[in-house]
Amino acid sequence: MLSKDYIIGLVDGEGSFTVFLRRRGKYRTVELHFYLKMREDELRFLRKVRKFFGCGKITFQKDRRKTHRDCYRFEIGNLKDLKEKVLPIFEKNLQSKKRRYDFKIFCQILKLVEKKKHLTLTGWKKIQKLKQLLHR
Repeated sequence: MLSKDYIIGLVDGEGSFTVFLRRRGKYRTVELHFYLKMREDELRFLRKVRKFFGCGKITFQKDRRKTHRDCYRFEIGNLKDLKEKVLPIFEKNLQSKKRRYDFKIFCQILKLVEKKKHLTLTGWKKIQKLKQLLHR
């Protein structure tokens, strides 16, 4: 079984906290995802990661760039799982300054979505501004 500290270190180097904003007419949706992407020969390891979290899915990702390899991506996108299983692990434990910064913004957006703020124009605009700060 993988330890919490090992997972934290792995995510510090290879993880991602990502937000997608979708707008169709007057409807606005916010998708939050935690990702961990690894080479295709690491599938067995990603299955251990999924077992550690007790949720999520693993998908194959074909990469057409010559300097990159195909990979598998572990993903958690369910809000309840993000809040109950992902956030508690990383709240105070990420070492990478960049990853801590992204995680903090990710958490702010998650809280706004939980409060249904994305359904208001003011909330939507606030989430858009926060999203622009991710992955800089």
